[in-house]
Amino acid sequence: MEENQSKYFNISRSGLMPKEEMLDVRTKSSSLVVGIPKEICFYENRVAIVPEAVNMLVENGYRVVIEENAGLGACFTDTEYAEAGGEIVGTAKEVFQQADIIAKVSPLSMPEIEFVKKGQTIISALHISAQTPEYFRKLSEKKVIALAFEFIRDSFNSFPLVRAVSEIAGNTSILLAAQYLADTSYGKGNMLGGFSGITPTEVVIIGSGTVGEFAARAALGLGAMVKVFDNNLFKLRRLQTSVNSRIFTSVIQPKVLLKSLRTAHVVIGALRNHKGRTPIVVTEDMVRQMKKGAVIIDVSIDQGGCFETSRVTSHANPTFQAYGVTHYCVPNIAARVPHTASYALCNYLGHTVLEICEYGGVENMIKQDNGLRKGVYLYKGALTNQVIGEMYNIPYQDIDLITSSWL
Repeated sequence: MEENQSKYFNISRSGLMPKEEMLDVRTKSSSLVVGIPKEICFYENRVAIVPEAVNMLVENGYRVVIEENAGLGACFTDTEYAEAGGEIVGTAKEVFQQADIIAKVSPLSMPEIEFVKKGQTIISALHISAQTPEYFRKLSEKKVIALAFEFIRDSFNSFPLVRAVSEIAGNTSILLAAQYLADTSYGKGNMLGGFSGITPTEVVIIGSGTVGEFAARAALGLGAMVKVFDNNLFKLRRLQTSVNSRIFTSVIQPKVLLKSLRTAHVVIGALRNHKGRTPIVVTEDMVRQMKKGAVIIDVSIDQGGCFETSRVTSHANPTFQAYGVTHYCVPNIAARVPHTASYALCNYLGHTVLEICEYGGVENMIKQDNGLRKGVYLYKGALTNQVIGEMYNIPYQDIDLITSSWL
């Protein structure tokens, strides 16, 4: 009787486990394979997953397949990846053939889309304005689940990957400005910052988002006089609090901006527009009135730029001069420091890819993770992003409606 009672209570105890625990059980699949192809986008040296993250994935029972020399541009050797447990293969085609999840930095190119297999998960940047309706049509034919860096959110409803790249771009923009300002071929041999007995260099930052904030921090750290312009008063107030310094701030009023541009040594363009082109706020005539030897770093160039004189440049030929002012207009500034930038991206991507594997695939994870779900722009052939649909006149479905049918 006691034995039967014991059996009864044991069964009851297992049946009365807290429901929260039961709902959180993950369907782990150790058969999932993560693929890291080499970046083929022009001057893209970053890599999505660093060797330490590969080791983390392998130690948790997952295979990681890496194309030969995939991390070389960011100073990660094949030996480092192999020692971390990664499997090195010779071509991108082999990576795509073996992997269930593809992690990369730049968007898939048309040749890479040919390698994609049905049902694969793709995690990468998208660069919406650089794509075409044909791009989305070809990718949707593969019935993939595709997530874009630009749309993924975290538990605080912020954009972790966009912020990571923006922080690096803001810091690096000031370091680049210092380099060109000191070079007499581009500037006037000025040191960016302040020095006892000498008037500090003036840095004007247009835009007070993440790029503007970290550019301001870097410039203030060097001792420069910083002026920030933006039409968003909330962001300007937040910036004042964030940098813990009473810096000059102003709404973008043309006459006030021009007055600051005339005395500026460095101007950083850090405006962002969530839909469409960045507005031009510095006209050609304003640039003409700037100091000879001044430096413009247009971080907004990937959305068209906020200077009328800006035009896209590359890491091979990053600068040009207009009216005696040096312009640096490279779209992917973070790729200038690929080792650091790769770690910054992988801080989020590495653990996210591991979680996807622990859930048994991205489909299971996006049921639970609202922020990751917002990153999905293609779901098994269906476009799920409103911005892309309206921009390219493609029918789209709400990913939340699709996932709600699973419950």
